[in-house]
Amino acid sequence: MAPVGPAGKASVETTGSIPSAYSGLRSPHADPVGRGGDPAVAIVSPPTHATQLGVRCHHGHYLVLKRVTDLLVALFALLVTWPVFLIIALLIKVSSAGPALFVQTRIGKDGRPFGMYKFRTMRHRLDDADHRAFMQAFVRGEIHSREPSRALYKPFDGSQLTRIGRLLRRSSLDELPQLLNVLKGEMSLVGPRPNVPWEVAAYKAWHTERLAVLPGMTGLAQINGRSSIVFDTIVEYDIAYVRNQHLWLDLNILWRTLATVRKPHGAM
Repeated sequence: MAPVGPAGKASVETTGSIPSAYSGLRSPHADPVGRGGDPAVAIVSPPTHATQLGVRCHHGHYLVLKRVTDLLVALFALLVTWPVFLIIALLIKVSSAGPALFVQTRIGKDGRPFGMYKFRTMRHRLDDADHRAFMQAFVRGEIHSREPSRALYKPFDGSQLTRIGRLLRRSSLDELPQLLNVLKGEMSLVGPRPNVPWEVAAYKAWHTERLAVLPGMTGLAQINGRSSIVFDTIVEYDIAYVRNQHLWLDLNILWRTLATVRKPHGAM
């Protein structure tokens, strides 16, 4: 799921802080222990090269609770939404040529590739070379915002979206099949959104810390701006989550996701 949220949007257009309700989280650029301040709350502007503080060790019971929560919620959601799955798949098949389900290689925990499921929203077998170039530049920080007016904005040509695809992206229903990835243990309900290999190839060194945990269907970045924030800020949110994981934070993010997915500003 690539959910959204207006919360914190105005304060995250540029990198430098973890705003809004999550300002108490440990920033990837917080002052470390022994250098003044409490690293759990210190939020400062990022240096030229982000300091790597390391990933906090998580207690085994949290990881067990997180996995149990993932399984229970994913199973319940699939049982409730299977008619929606069938209807969406049928609409995709009758409205455009190609498969209903789209499987794309993404990079998961510890850099392991996996096949991420989505409902197909674009026309089959498109040339995405320009789109790849744009997204690599976005990851490298060479493009500071994804403005709808840009020719290479995702999708870089609106005519390449199917009619049902526009609706699915606006509502984030195209991400629903990722519940299957959660059941398989390749993803979690909450975590950094997984990138494709050619985006990961453009990572700065400090970006890789976001790969320390399972990728998620939603995360801190997705409820604080979605596609309206620069990539470095997305990674700052992701690293803040990596270093502050706990079950209540996961439940909070899930709740805010449900509340904000109905407001499709910034849908990708």
